[in-house]
Amino acid sequence: MSLFNRIKTSFRALFPRRYAWPGIDISLPGGQHLHLVGSIHMGTSGMSPLPPALLNLLRKADALVVEADISGSESPFAGLDIPPPLNERLSEDQLAGLTRAADELGLSLSMLETQPLWQIAMVLQATQAQRLGLRGEYGIDYQLLNVARAQDLPIIELEGADSQVDLLRQLPDDGLLLLDDTLTHWHTNARLLQVMVGWWLESPPADDKPVLPATFSQSLYDVLMNERNRAWREALYALPAGRYVVAVGALHLYGEGNLPSLLK
Repeated sequence: MSLFNRIKTSFRALFPRRYAWPGIDISLPGGQHLHLVGSIHMGTSGMSPLPPALLNLLRKADALVVEADISGSESPFAGLDIPPPLNERLSEDQLAGLTRAADELGLSLSMLETQPLWQIAMVLQATQAQRLGLRGEYGIDYQLLNVARAQDLPIIELEGADSQVDLLRQLPDDGLLLLDDTLTHWHTNARLLQVMVGWWLESPPADDKPVLPATFSQSLYDVLMNERNRAWREALYALPAGRYVVAVGALHLYGEGNLPSLLK
């Protein structure tokens, strides 16, 4: 790296540019210039279209980097084994909690009966987001993917949907802890969704460690956040030199062990 580029990189580190969305610029030693975007996978109509300045960054990028390309119609959940009945997998208290959440969302327990526990947790979370007015077509990564395809911009996956499902399938006890956390932090998760939507509609966090409500136990946080952040760091360092817009879940940009802190 030339002296001029080292000075420029140091200046940017001392005086980072502020964006109107959850966005952070980071330059790596190998010449990879990253614009990290804190995505929300489901959004509101007010989050579309994307900010013009973000679209301009995407136009200048060599590729869009995402957790997984979710723009296709294929379901990553196809071919899953049918598990035992819920009353054999859950305690009475856990089943009662699931029944309350399902009733609140208008979901049938018989529909959930044939799904693994981690998938039930995902269904509950997605349906809760829909009840709060969020829709997949307004998700930030989904919109970025559509724009990238329209521009014939290369798309790079950090994981891919199949790898994400494999991670969930490897959770102990069929993902019981994920379902437990979902039910335990049910109302807290709704507030957190509203906070993250506010980062796009109002203003992003002022620093990289905002005070956020806990919605995961520590062991689950390590698997779903910390371990993935470390793997993504290696993947981003392995990219060829160039400019990249990198869209990952907004919570990966903030809090303990966040991705930007690992890249700096």
